[in-house]
Amino acid sequence: MQETSTALPAQTAPRYRELEFGVRSIRVREAADGSFYVCSERELAPHAQRMTDRLLHWAQATPDHSFIAQRERLADGGTGDWRHISYAQALAAARSIGQGLVERGLCAERPVVILSENDLDHALLAMGCLYAGVPYCSVSTAYSLVSTDYAKLRHVVETLTPGLIFASDAARYDKAVQAVLPAGCEVVYCKSGPEAVPHTPFADLLATPPGPAVDAAMQATGPDTITKFLFTSGSTKLPKAVINTHRMWCANQQQIAQTMPDMAKGPPVLVDWLPWNHTFGGNKNLGLALYHGGTVYIDEGKPTAAGIAETLRNLREISPTVYFNVPTGFEYIARAMESDAQLRASLLKRVKVFFYAGASLAQPVWDSLHRTQEAECGERIVMGTGLGMTESSPSALFINRPDVRSGDLGVPVPGLELKLAPVEGKLEVRYRGPNVTPGYWRAPEATAQAFDEQGFFRTGDAVQWRDPQDRNQGLRFDGRIAEDFKLATGTFVNVGPLRAKIIHAGAPYIQDVVLTGLDRKEVGAIIFGSPACAALSGLRGNATLEQIMHSAPVQQHLQTVLDALAQTATGSATRIARAVAATRAPSLDLGEVTDKGSINQRAVLQHRADVVTGLYDETLALILKPNL
Repeated sequence: MQETSTALPAQTAPRYRELEFGVRSIRVREAADGSFYVCSERELAPHAQRMTDRLLHWAQATPDHSFIAQRERLADGGTGDWRHISYAQALAAARSIGQGLVERGLCAERPVVILSENDLDHALLAMGCLYAGVPYCSVSTAYSLVSTDYAKLRHVVETLTPGLIFASDAARYDKAVQAVLPAGCEVVYCKSGPEAVPHTPFADLLATPPGPAVDAAMQATGPDTITKFLFTSGSTKLPKAVINTHRMWCANQQQIAQTMPDMAKGPPVLVDWLPWNHTFGGNKNLGLALYHGGTVYIDEGKPTAAGIAETLRNLREISPTVYFNVPTGFEYIARAMESDAQLRASLLKRVKVFFYAGASLAQPVWDSLHRTQEAECGERIVMGTGLGMTESSPSALFINRPDVRSGDLGVPVPGLELKLAPVEGKLEVRYRGPNVTPGYWRAPEATAQAFDEQGFFRTGDAVQWRDPQDRNQGLRFDGRIAEDFKLATGTFVNVGPLRAKIIHAGAPYIQDVVLTGLDRKEVGAIIFGSPACAALSGLRGNATLEQIMHSAPVQQHLQTVLDALAQTATGSATRIARAVAATRAPSLDLGEVTDKGSINQRAVLQHRADVVTGLYDETLALILKPNL
C-alpha cells in the first residue's frame, strides 16, 4: 500500500528586488589570544584622492545636472517649489566663497563653524571650504536652538577656535552666537536681524571674485588635508572633534560603491533629512551624491509627529533610488504607506534599497514595510544596515545578502581590516584602514586611548557571528561593551540583546529602553514610548507625555509585554523584574539623546538616578512587575 505524504509544501522564499552585493565572502584569521582578524575578499580599488576632484569632474561632465535642491520658503512660512543648484553652479560658488576664505587667512587652526541646518547656502559654504582647503564643522542645531546653557556649543568653539561662524538667520541664531563668540571671529549671516552682532552678509562672501589664489589653495590640498571636524554625540563627557580627511571620505565612498554597487549605478537620487553635522548625513549621504554625480533633495521634514508630514509630501513627489532614515522615520513611513497609495507608488517606484542606522529597527516595523512592498509591487525591498561611526567616515560593515534580520551587520567593506578582540566575555570590533580617522583634534590623550597597540581603533561595539559555521554570512550586533553590567549576584547582563528583545516584544509602542540593575539583585527597565503610544492611549492631541504613558491602554500593553518576556526568561540576567514608563522626554542638553533620536544608556542612568532609585525602592508611580 502506497503511503500518502502529509508534509506541508515548502515555503516559497521571499522575492526581493534585484540588488547586487559586492562582497560575498571574507578572509578570517584567528590568533592565539582568541582575536579574529577579518577582511573582505575584495581589495579596495583606486579612487579619487580628494572630494574636490569629484566636484570638478561632475561640473565638467554634467554641468547642468542638479547637485542639490531645496524647496523655496514662502512668505507664510510654508514651502513651495524646488530650487536646484547644478554642479557647475556649485563649483562657481565654491571658487568665489573659497577665495573669500583664503583672503581671510582661514585654516585648520581657524576653521569655519556652521551653526544652522541643512540648506543650499550651508552646502555651498561647505563646497567653498573644500575647494579652499579650509576645514569646516557643521554643528548640531540643537546646541544653538534647544540648549539653554550653550555648554556644548561653547565647547565646540573653544576646541576649534574658529575664524568664521556662519548661520542662516540671525533672528534664530544670534543669541547663541553672542553667548559663545570669541574675539576676532567673523560672523556671517544669510538673513540679518535686529540687534544682531556685527556681521558679513553671506551674499558678500558669495560675490567674491575668484582668482589664482583660491585655485592655488585647491591644488595644494591632498589626501591628508583635513576636510571637516565632526563632533561625537558625547555621553557623560563632552563631545570630541573627529578629524576627517579627503582620504577618509574618498576611500569610504569607494568602499560603499564596491560593497553595494547599485548605489553607484547611474546618478543616485536622495530625499534626505539627516543632519550634516552627523557622519551619516554629512559624509555618507551627501558624499554619495557628490562622489557619483547624484542629487540630494533636502527634506525639511523630521521623524516626529509634527515633521513627518513634510517628509511624506516630498516622498510622494520625488522617487529616490536609495532611501536612508532612522528607525523612528521608518516607523512613520510604514504606517503611512498602509493607506497612502501615492506614497507607495512614488517611494517604491525605483528605490533599490532602504537603509537605516542610528538605533535598532524593530522587526514588526520591518515586517510591515515588507508586507506593503509585496502588495504594491510583488517584491520586497532589501532593508540594508551595517555598522559604522564618526571615526570611520562612517561605513565599516554592510550586509551582504537580502534576507537581513534585525541586528545583522554584514561584512567589512573592502580595504578595512577588522580585529575582533576578546573583551569582558565579548568580541569588540576594532577598525584599521584608510577610512579611519587619525585621531581627535587637539586631544592627544583621547587619541592615544582610542587605538590599541596594533593601531586598530577601539569602537566599544560588540559583535558575534551570524552563523559560526558559515562566517561569510557576517556579523551581528551584540551591544555596547560599556553598557553591560553585573548584578549584585555577579551575573553579567548583556544589555544590547536584551534591550532589542524588549523593543521587539513591545513594538510598535516601545521606542527604546534603558536597563537598570547595576549592583542590584534584579534587572529593571525605563521604557521610552514610541509616537504610536499617543493613539493607543485614546487621549486628545494636547495630552502630556505623562498622561499618555500612564494611560490605562499603554500601561496594559507594557504589562502584557513584561508578562510575555517573563515566560521566556532564562534567569535573572534576562528577566525584567520591574519597569517604569518614562514620563519625561530624553534631554539633548544632558546627552540622553542625539538629534537622530538614539538613546544614550549611560547618560540616562546618570541623569535619572532618582528614577532608578525609585524603581527599586518602589516609590515611583505605576511600577510594573511581571505577573507570574
